[in-house]
Amino acid sequence: MSVRKAKIVTVTSVKGGVGKTTTSINLAGILSAMRKQVLVIDLDLYGSAIAASLNISNEADIYTLINDLNNNRFDSLDHYIVKYNDFIDILPAPKDPRQASKINSKYINVVLSRTSLKYDVILIDTNHVIDEINLVTMDASDEILFVVTNDPIDLKNMRSMISIFKDMDKSNYKIILNESVDRLRNYFTKYDIKNIIKDNIDYTIPSEFYIKNIDRYVLNGEILVLNKKISLTHRKAINNYKMIANSILK
Repeated sequence: MSVRKAKIVTVTSVKGGVGKTTTSINLAGILSAMRKQVLVIDLDLYGSAIAASLNISNEADIYTLINDLNNNRFDSLDHYIVKYNDFIDILPAPKDPRQASKINSKYINVVLSRTSLKYDVILIDTNHVIDEINLVTMDASDEILFVVTNDPIDLKNMRSMISIFKDMDKSNYKIILNESVDRLRNYFTKYDIKNIIKDNIDYTIPSEFYIKNIDRYVLNGEILVLNKKISLTHRKAINNYKMIANSILK
């Protein structure tokens, strides 16, 4: 009998402020609406944005988990996971950013092996720094989603990253153009962007998903795509998120 293992997907970027964490959370929301069991691991270790965005109160986190593994105190994964709803679990980043530097990258694969049999998808939110933890995480991922914006610095950085990936014969990445971060930021057409990054845009989060009062939803700890009003008024964005989710599940 075959053993089900989670699809491991890293959501990352080459620049801060591109909507990477929001994209991770919304993908988790879409997958949960498809009744898939999802674990979101926050490896933006100095930011802890997932827990903050979802109003999650937690005693344990990924630092606690790795520290307990290192000291043979690990008991059950349930002690470190926080439930958001029936389908979404969260493994938060350290509440104390001083603990982030104490996390050894060699335990990333141990954490993934411990969790991969319990979920359909593991979504990993990272920072945009290419450090050892992010490199180990990318190597362990089935798919890497780069979120970019219509910004010249972002696109030039993405071109450099694509060049590195191609030199490494690494092709398991997709590019998401997030037009919703700033709908007035429209320096380049999609044709221009493809020429700048020397690659294709795989998915787009359209500018119509720009939500003026997004802070209210964040303060309430809501996932945008699970809000009934937003899902009705922003159908194009919802459908594009569904396309990404379906691609992940293939």
